[in-house]
Order: sequence, then structure tokens, then C-alpha cells
Amino acid sequence: MQTKPSQLDVSPHGLPGLRGTDHLGFTVPDVDQATDFFVNVIGCKQFYRDGPFQSQDNWMADYLNVHPAAVIRKIRWLRCANGPNFEIFEYEVRDQVTSPPKNSDVGGHHLAFYVDDFDAALQHLKRHNLRILGEPTVRTTGPNAGQTWLYFLAPWGMQLELVSYPDGKGYENDFENRLWHPAMPYA
Repeated sequence: MQTKPSQLDVSPHGLPGLRGTDHLGFTVPDVDQATDFFVNVIGCKQFYRDGPFQSQDNWMADYLNVHPAAVIRKIRWLRCANGPNFEIFEYEVRDQVTSPPKNSDVGGHHLAFYVDDFDAALQHLKRHNLRILGEPTVRTTGPNAGQTWLYFLAPWGMQLELVSYPDGKGYENDFENRLWHPAMPYA
């Protein structure tokens, strides 16, 4: 049985009191479509809804770094098993860029979902007719030895990744020096 750590090993040079990542926030073109995808295809759980929000002054620009007339039409909060929560936004704003950034763009990103059974998860994605990018990459040497991964796209084009390394990764030489692992959140 895993137990919660009593003392976190945090850098003395970082944020005082750092505990971890609370949530990832991202904007989608249709929050209802995104919620349906994350709940019914990925397997996340929706917790609550919020919005709309708008301001008649410069609050949106000053606090959120968006156009002052931006409207947050809808917000959804989701949890996907072990890991950070998702805060999903749908904005209405005249200067909005509507195409998702590529990984090579500044601000480019992807969400990676860890699974125990990579092949079963890949078949599940294919049954949902998602766009799969390439073939699974299986790492056999180096620090990522033991890892299998593959990129796929959400229906609106957001980059996602399926990843698994049930026997660990090549760099893991002792229990004390590991990246966080969603299957062992307290290890």
C-alpha cells in the first residue's frame, strides 16, 4: 500500500511551500464538445461548471492578459485519475487565434495520458476515429528505455499523447530519483 510522503523534497531555490501542479488550463473552441471528449473518450470526471465572465473595464487584460472585451463563455473543471486537474475555457473575443499551436510554436504543448495497457488504449482511440499521428514509438535504449508513446489529436486539433512504461524507464536507477509517475503518485 502506498502512503503519502510526510516531507516533500523540494528545491530550496524554488517557490516556498511548493506541493505540485494543481491544474492545467487550456482554451478550446467548444467547451461542451471538449467535455464530452474528455469524459466519454478519455475517461475524466467533470466536477463543476462556471461562467460566463466579462468585464466592462480593463480587468480581463490586467488579470488574464487577454483582450479587455474578451468574454469567458464557459469553464469546466475535470479530473483525469491521478494528475493535475483540467480547467477548460471557451472564450469569445475578436482577436482570438483559432488554430491550436504546433509543438514547435512558442506556447506549443501537449497533454500526455499514462495508461497501463498501451495496446488496449490505442485500440480504444481508433474505435473513436481519432487522428493518430504515426505509429507507436517503442524506446529500447537510453533514459526512456521501456517507454512506448504515440501522439493523437483531439477532435478540435489539440495535441495529446498516449504513453506507457509499466516496468519503468531506463534512467530509473533507484527509488529516490524518479520523475513523478501517475501509477505511483506517492512514490
